[in-house]
Amino acid sequence: MKTLDEVRPADAGTPPPRPLPLPVAAGLAVVAGLALLLAFPPYGWWLLAVVGVAALAAATHRRRVRAGAALGFVTGVTLFAPLLAWTNLHTGYLPWVLLSLSQAAYLALLGAAGAYVSPLVDRHRAVWPAVTGLLWVGQEALRDRTPFGGFPWGRLAFSQGDSPLLRLAVLGGAPLVTFAVALSGGLLLTWLWRRPWRRPRPSALLPAVGLAAVLAVALAAPVGLRGGDERVTVAIVQGNVPRLGLDFNAQRQAVLDNHVEATLDLARQVTAGQARRPDLVVWPENSSDIDPLRDTTAGARVSRAADAIGAPILVGAVLRGPGEGQVRNAGLLWRPGSGPDTGQLYTKRHPVPFAEYVPMRDLARMVSKQVDRVRADFVPGDTPGVLDSGDAVLGDVICFEVAYDGLVRDTVTGGAELLVVQTNNATFDESEALQQMAMVRLRAVEHGRDALMASTVGVSGFVSPDGRVDGATGFNTGAVVVRQMRLGDGLTPATRLGVWPEVLLLVAAGLVLAGATVRRRRPVTPPG
Repeated sequence: MKTLDEVRPADAGTPPPRPLPLPVAAGLAVVAGLALLLAFPPYGWWLLAVVGVAALAAATHRRRVRAGAALGFVTGVTLFAPLLAWTNLHTGYLPWVLLSLSQAAYLALLGAAGAYVSPLVDRHRAVWPAVTGLLWVGQEALRDRTPFGGFPWGRLAFSQGDSPLLRLAVLGGAPLVTFAVALSGGLLLTWLWRRPWRRPRPSALLPAVGLAAVLAVALAAPVGLRGGDERVTVAIVQGNVPRLGLDFNAQRQAVLDNHVEATLDLARQVTAGQARRPDLVVWPENSSDIDPLRDTTAGARVSRAADAIGAPILVGAVLRGPGEGQVRNAGLLWRPGSGPDTGQLYTKRHPVPFAEYVPMRDLARMVSKQVDRVRADFVPGDTPGVLDSGDAVLGDVICFEVAYDGLVRDTVTGGAELLVVQTNNATFDESEALQQMAMVRLRAVEHGRDALMASTVGVSGFVSPDGRVDGATGFNTGAVVVRQMRLGDGLTPATRLGVWPEVLLLVAAGLVLAGATVRRRRPVTPPG
């Protein structure tokens, strides 16, 4: 008796692909990581994400599970080490190495799963592309949530800013876009495996037909604003910081002054008729690391800016409290004439572990005493960032929160008419800011809302509901950008469906793994 791993299934067509020689597979795993890397900003060669998926699937197919895991890990390190290199610019190598290796471990699981299901897809080859897509969605769902709330950076969906596949976000959010990219990679691999240039049979064209169908569905997706044509004028103030790096906190008075002075300069332009008066001004995260609710001088500076411009300012502030030794990362509306509107206050719900708070601090200190640079743990908020400025209802998320599906969706279902991302990129570099802007583009398409990203140092800009960026600023420079934004009030299919597209894809992935388990355990008699 032999297992299905040892018996080639009977098939009237092309026999299943044999496992590649291990050195070739290892080289292909590196190629997969490099292709995936180049798909993301700052490179933005989005089509290479499809190539990277196909290369990893080819490398792990029909290998032992442990070998599949090792090949997936190689791909993961090749991808994540350079993709996340911005984390080591000002914090040292250890956080970068640990984060890169931890993220690569999830691609190791993906490689193991690809190897594990090989007997099943050999028996039912037509499902190979779909299985590839399902396994990628499963890997990302796990990585987006674990540990400590997950780290969704590097999702396939976030590489598709200029791709037609981005349009699929309006139907099923980031999970559906990831599925489409990985499905396309599986179709590409199937097409190459059939070698239509050597066997010009009609069946060899089926993968190409599948790729055309994926593209057709994406192009037919109903992308656009949900709601009427009511508009508001919004100004992004990018005040910049004196020096990049972790010591931007030591420059907090200068950072606040930069944003105040830039707003006062805009007010002078409005008075002179050189600029349109905004209905709302957005300052980025950490634009006032001096608590303006407790520091009278800081509060007076913000009030002066709001009174001069004659519009509410959404201030990114670090607030002390609510308890002793506690702090909050917040977005706070500051109104002209009346000052802070504490009823319109959003506290960041997902502080970044080991950056804004330290889990298991005593244990973490044994790894690196650098964790003590985080002197006070940020307290998470518990309500979505739905803020009413008077002229518009804002959906506010802060920095990395834009990567998390539910945190953005909650603001839209809560009534947000615009999406606002307040961020501080002063501790990183331009590549991190561009990667974050790609996430904002997906969210705008997903929810049919005009969106903006306001950064201390760049990149800031406005995004329309079809994913186009307007008014993008440079990096490490001061800038003020004013644009009209349309208000949305309808819900896209993705917003209505919420987490269900991902759940259905995960259920299907679970069934695939269960089917593979059955196939691997069922003894068979060799034919003939």
